[in-house]
Amino acid sequence: KAEKFSKLDKSVQSYLKSFISFALYALLLIIVIGILGIPMSSVIAVLASCALAIGLALQGALSNFAGGIMILIFKPFRVGDYIQASGAEGTVRSTSIFYTEIITVDNKRIMVPNGDLMGSNVTNFSSEELRRVDLDFKVTNEADQNFVRGLLMKAAEGTENVLGEPEPFARLSNVQEDTYIFTVRAWCNSEIYWDVYFALLENCSK
Repeated sequence: KAEKFSKLDKSVQSYLKSFISFALYALLLIIVIGILGIPMSSVIAVLASCALAIGLALQGALSNFAGGIMILIFKPFRVGDYIQASGAEGTVRSTSIFYTEIITVDNKRIMVPNGDLMGSNVTNFSSEELRRVDLDFKVTNEADQNFVRGLLMKAAEGTENVLGEPEPFARLSNVQEDTYIFTVRAWCNSEIYWDVYFALLENCSK
């Protein structure tokens, strides 16, 4: 059984651990009530009379709980993915009953309510195998366009880990009052995006 659990998706493992822990605490409470000799019928009657108030008080928590279930079902992201959502950006460390834990690039921990995640746009930077690096460069409009384009293409093609297919792109993309703006686009594997980004930036700036 432990072996089967270890084969589950890490997001599912994290959620199940949190849910089981919550359920065990609830079970412990019921056992304690039974040991104290308090009639369960009385407890149920009290809980029923307070159900509306509890429901209103826990409205946000229930929304987060439902959001956690939706995350497990639709899988907009997994543990280890780099995402941007609800004003947070970073790597997903875990998903619990009510919150998803995100670690930022500067090692800060952000706890995002699951309800907020399911109610907002989620950008998953790790879901696809390939990712495109986009860079813009400004040059004086006195520069020769073909010459600049050739330099940028050469820099892109000479950057380590830039893929040949789809092939790199370098073209004039905008013209301002006294400036040409050239756009460089190059594809790479998603897991090394930032390495390629900085390498391409350095090569194009030489």
